[in-house]
Amino acid sequence: MATPIDLHEVAERELADRSRYRRRIKVCGSTACRSAGATATIAAMNDAVDAGGLGSDVQLMTTGCMGLCSRGPLVKVLPRGGDEALFHTVDPGVGVAIVRDQAAADHELDRAHPFFAQQTRVVLSNVGVIDPDRLESAVAHGAYRSLEKVLTTMTPTQVVDLVKASGLRGRGGAGYPTGAKWALLAASESDVKYVIANGDEGDPGAYMDRTVMEDDPHRVIEGLAIAGYATGATRGYVYVRAEYAKAVERLDRAIRAARRSRLLGRRVLDTDFDFEVEVRIGAGAFVCGEETALIASIEGKRGSPNLRPPYPTERGLFGRPSMINNVETLANVAMIVANGSDWFTTMGTRSSPGTKVFALAGDLVNTGLIEVPMGISLRTIVDDMGGGVSGGHSFKAAQTGGPSGGCIPAEFLDTPVDYESLRELGSIMGSGGLIVMNDQAKMPEVARFFMQFCMDESCGKCVPCRAGTVQLHGILDRICSGTGRARDLVMLEELCTVVRETSLCGLGQSAPNPVISTLQYFRSEYEAVIGGRP
Repeated sequence: MATPIDLHEVAERELADRSRYRRRIKVCGSTACRSAGATATIAAMNDAVDAGGLGSDVQLMTTGCMGLCSRGPLVKVLPRGGDEALFHTVDPGVGVAIVRDQAAADHELDRAHPFFAQQTRVVLSNVGVIDPDRLESAVAHGAYRSLEKVLTTMTPTQVVDLVKASGLRGRGGAGYPTGAKWALLAASESDVKYVIANGDEGDPGAYMDRTVMEDDPHRVIEGLAIAGYATGATRGYVYVRAEYAKAVERLDRAIRAARRSRLLGRRVLDTDFDFEVEVRIGAGAFVCGEETALIASIEGKRGSPNLRPPYPTERGLFGRPSMINNVETLANVAMIVANGSDWFTTMGTRSSPGTKVFALAGDLVNTGLIEVPMGISLRTIVDDMGGGVSGGHSFKAAQTGGPSGGCIPAEFLDTPVDYESLRELGSIMGSGGLIVMNDQAKMPEVARFFMQFCMDESCGKCVPCRAGTVQLHGILDRICSGTGRARDLVMLEELCTVVRETSLCGLGQSAPNPVISTLQYFRSEYEAVIGGRP
């Protein structure tokens, strides 16, 4: 059996190696920046290092997402002993100039740019900082120190109590207390238990979990291992949708590296804890984000939900007690162990402590990935961080929670972003998609778009969702095409109630939300299209 990794020694060696360079240049190699041309920029910069014989002077490293995706490719320069500089829209020519230490002032972002200044990075603290393909890079920034801490200084019960005290809530949408879920699995009596990371992110415009899995895979693995230790599970799964090929590749590589270093496998870090992790790839069905459907998919069955109870912590994967946490939820765990529950509760609100990662998209000047304290106002996100609505238009609505969320009008822009406040407005937190629409958006068409998505993604198992979403879409289509009547609005509201209250799983139960919220806040638009027809 191989000798386990010495985390402190590896970190010291990695940090010493960095000190050799006069400048360290980090290039964003995330999916968003690659779509903006980062691959060519990275190649040109590597060629410039080689051609100039700068290999001993300049360290060039590809990292993950730096956040401001609408301005990519992004490049960060860290001169030894100086202030870092961040450059945007770096094409190959600008990249070569940066390598040669030539001026690129037109491309430099202000360090006080509100997109960055308003953020509190916990989950994303290493994203855009480390090389996601190197275990040593992650270890130098604290990876697996929390796992070492719980295995050597804490009992499983103490870990569960710590997570409870932090107030961490599930970041997948429902906001269920994470510590309570861990306690349920810990109390289940079974010789085999499973913990599962839910990376089946399917909301349109959302890519929070994808970014964490791609750009800091060891944080997900560490969180899963800590969850396993705390609850008595010896095997974990990371369930990833098949479209996330880069995330699958990096998770697989990270798991192999962790296993070679005795951070996974038998006798983790020379303790009595055994834990294995495996990646399972989903077929891209939105409904597989639901716990019981996800479990069925891992088992090789059709991904469709089942009635609860029994809950997964009682009888889950392969009939054994199991626990499912969202990727972002697990990515918080190591930081809570490292810094304590009191530290975590200093961020956010009393009922929604900590931070939340959002994929900020839509009609804004600045779009990308942000991490903000819970309780921040929508106005701060839209006007300050997002730079306001683009193209000279005005704000009309923000849609939170993906296709199951609601549309929030301008009059509620000062609403704090937390679970309870959004629910009161008829929306939900969801996994973190946040789409801003300008004054050109037609809200009946917005509702039809999201209903089309829910209709297509319905697994068809229960009648209310299978048939109800089709009927809702048909009515919306009739209204949007100009042939709707006033009685259609009554029918919409009645049908929304039936679908919400009688569907089997969360997909059907929340599918009417965009319709309900747009009828509530933008009813005049429906009535204008109908034009007085009875």
